[in-house]
Amino acid sequence: MTDKTSNRMWGGRFAAGPDAIMEAINASIGFDKRLAAQDIAGSRAHAAMLAATGIITDSDAEAIGEGLLTVLSEIEGGDFAFSTALEDIHMNVEARLKELIGEPAGRLHTARSRNDQVATDFRLWVRDQIDAADAALVALCRAFLAQAEGGADWVMPGFTHLQVAQPVTWGHHMMAYVEMFGRDLSRFRDARARMNECPLGAAALAGTSFPIDREMTARALGFARPCANSLDAVSDRDFALEFLGAASICAMHLSRLAEELVIWSSAQFRFVRLSDRFSTGSSIMPQKRNPDAAELIRAKTGRIFGAGVALLTVMKGLPLAYSKDMQEDKEQVFDAADSLMLALAAMAGMVADMAPDRARLEAAAGTGFATATDLADWLVRVRGMPFRDAHHVTGRLVALAEEKGCDLPDLHLPTCRRWIRASQVISSRCWAFTIRWRRAQALAAPRPSGCARNRPLEGGPVMKRLGAALMLALLAGCGADGEPVAPSMNANIGAGPGGVSGSAGVTVRKGPFSVGWGAGL
Repeated sequence: MTDKTSNRMWGGRFAAGPDAIMEAINASIGFDKRLAAQDIAGSRAHAAMLAATGIITDSDAEAIGEGLLTVLSEIEGGDFAFSTALEDIHMNVEARLKELIGEPAGRLHTARSRNDQVATDFRLWVRDQIDAADAALVALCRAFLAQAEGGADWVMPGFTHLQVAQPVTWGHHMMAYVEMFGRDLSRFRDARARMNECPLGAAALAGTSFPIDREMTARALGFARPCANSLDAVSDRDFALEFLGAASICAMHLSRLAEELVIWSSAQFRFVRLSDRFSTGSSIMPQKRNPDAAELIRAKTGRIFGAGVALLTVMKGLPLAYSKDMQEDKEQVFDAADSLMLALAAMAGMVADMAPDRARLEAAAGTGFATATDLADWLVRVRGMPFRDAHHVTGRLVALAEEKGCDLPDLHLPTCRRWIRASQVISSRCWAFTIRWRRAQALAAPRPSGCARNRPLEGGPVMKRLGAALMLALLAGCGADGEPVAPSMNANIGAGPGGVSGSAGVTVRKGPFSVGWGAGL
């Protein structure tokens, strides 16, 4: 009679092996084999600690360590035969280790459970993904900074409701995305700092009776400290949820940018030209140049959002500590991480390669009565008119210009006089404005570039302040110890000589960014 007892890793109290369907639903090796490097790193650290505390011999620990390196080499070389019957990456690795070194392999799992093992592996993997996202975001911000520096004073229209609103500059628009992605970088770094605790030693849920050294394994794996509570260590996945939350916000920013690139590269706008490297053609229309990379980034956002909802749903009803439901915590995180990294790489390439059309940008900045707000402001500042009256007068003049098919500076004096006489807003200030209309045209309806210069406040598109921001961002590379540093700007930026404030205006510090500016560049 065939022995159907399955899985010598846990099957001692079972008289028969699992049904084939049970084996299929129970196995996770199809996806958690991605944790192989992290699993082997955790096991090597655990074995070294067991030897250091006298729980296993030095010779056994050495054999385990060398054997695990062999297993890792086989996996990386594609020579490892994964078994569904062995369920997961942990048991696949341990079974192969036993084939390689014999009895010492059975000592590896002393003072450890698959619960703290998988929690450690998953934290290590998510931490690695955060580091990869960090590097990708820095590359993206660098691409934006190069674009901003190249077109710092190029005038373009700013939009609200996708309608021309007020003139801004290309550099200012590019720096808006540096701000957004800088905050994304800050969120990832903040999540990394919070998750950087080691679950090893929590065992199944209540720790272990062996005299282990949890600080030693935490240090060996680069964790800041061991997890403080063994129940919490094995039962929560909020570190993965934080990663997905930061990834979702970052993907949302990528999607908004992708939408702008789709619009800007269209024949109707022609603000930018995307390179051949990130465009495709049509199988039937020879003239087509499609921004498919941007469109796919826009679509992948939904997969990343969905991963967060899926994991929240898995976790929402689980009592402490571990439940098998938590095996379903990885696939969506893997997929979201893959999607995010691909999107960041593609976007960095598109931004670095895209060629803005300065002439088109400047021409568009002069359409849609983009200078109307500056005209209203001029009426308030120079003529002393209440802003509501100035807004009304300017709105009527815009309507008049629209009716005549011209722009505000093209309205002539007799037309303005006739309108003012018929207007409900008749005052000495309005009349004084019409008498001086010709003389005031250069101020009241300036060119878009003049409008941009008329907004010197911090955070605005003035070139001097943009130049200061660019300089600080480009200089904020790495400190003497090689760690990233991040500038933190306050309202004094641009107040000092040459547009850069004194020491009170700019601080540079390490670690996660402060709110307000972000680029660890």
